[in-house]
Amino acid sequence: MFVVILCVFVVGIHVNHGNSSYPMLKDGDLVITYKIGKPVAGEEIAYRVDGQTRFGRIVAVGGDVIDISGEYIKVNDYGITEDVVYPTTSEGAKIDLPYQVPEGTVFVMNDFRQDINDSRTYGAISLKDCEGKVVLVLRRRGI
Repeated sequence: MFVVILCVFVVGIHVNHGNSSYPMLKDGDLVITYKIGKPVAGEEIAYRVDGQTRFGRIVAVGGDVIDISGEYIKVNDYGITEDVVYPTTSEGAKIDLPYQVPEGTVFVMNDFRQDINDSRTYGAISLKDCEGKVVLVLRRRGI
């Protein structure tokens, strides 16, 4: 019973399908998330959109204003520093920039920034759709 409660309310177990968060997460990785706590900018999280679990990095939280100019990201008119290998683009985004992140949501971007299937396409992600912060990654191809 304890394990069931732990897996429902405290931790999540997911398999990453795709390379949207490459190089941090690779296709087939087993990912453990921690569900307790408020999401913070810079954290890699699991979230649900269109019935699928996806992974991405929180770039901004409710109340922040995000803008992307060229390969440069600004949050509240301040440039942010990231350890992201791939250039950021707003090309193909379905939201208008600058974008005000609504309260109770987070703005999530893929680490593989050319894949814009993140908040640039879906808009901000509701906190109720966030499934937790990534705390452990097990490299397991083909699960």
